[in-house]
Amino acid sequence: MPADKIKHVAIIMDGNGRWAKEKHLPRVMGHHAGARAVERVMRAAKDLGIPYISLYAFSTENWKRAQSEVKGLMGLFRYYMRAKLSELCKENCRVRFAGNIAALPQDIAEILHEVEEKTRIYNERNLIICFNYGGRQEILDAVNKIIAQGTKTPVTAEIFRRSLYLPDVPDPDLIIRTSGEMRLSNFWLWQSSYSEYYFTRQYWPDFDKDSLEEAVRNYYERERRYGKA
Repeated sequence: MPADKIKHVAIIMDGNGRWAKEKHLPRVMGHHAGARAVERVMRAAKDLGIPYISLYAFSTENWKRAQSEVKGLMGLFRYYMRAKLSELCKENCRVRFAGNIAALPQDIAEILHEVEEKTRIYNERNLIICFNYGGRQEILDAVNKIIAQGTKTPVTAEIFRRSLYLPDVPDPDLIIRTSGEMRLSNFWLWQSSYSEYYFTRQYWPDFDKDSLEEAVRNYYERERRYGKA
């Protein structure tokens, strides 16, 4: 069992569309069910004492989906961020966003800014929402930021880290992916160097407290060596 307690669980929420298809529902209904799963998992994470949860909510590649689906996802995001803001504040939860926020529709960017500002004072729990996020793009943005600063000395890992979207957020201890797919799909590429991975065939809308507890239990059964013999 690892001596270190889990600080950060990252989740690739996959399978909303397939969940809806199997139930003969529109894909957007799968995303609504997925949003309810987020609420369940956040409550479970609180019970387990996990201070950081990050969610891969919308990738830079997701713009390639059908326009109707993208529009539905944006509408769902608008609704949930506005509807759940007061609840997040009551839960002492700080919300932050990672991704290319400047490229989002103006009203979405404004909602993100408002949520970040109104939850900035909280520190008991941390919800990181990766929105319009791509790991390769984050790395490129960090490189270009360093270049723009005119750095003359060799770039170290610490200098590079300070140029990431959220440099103070601890790297994920555990990355969970639902729906049976076994790849990172451009998620936390720099930060996941020593993360443990957990894959489940469950679709994201079916993921619940028992599912998270099983993933965490599996994590604690592993021995993390960090390159040591």
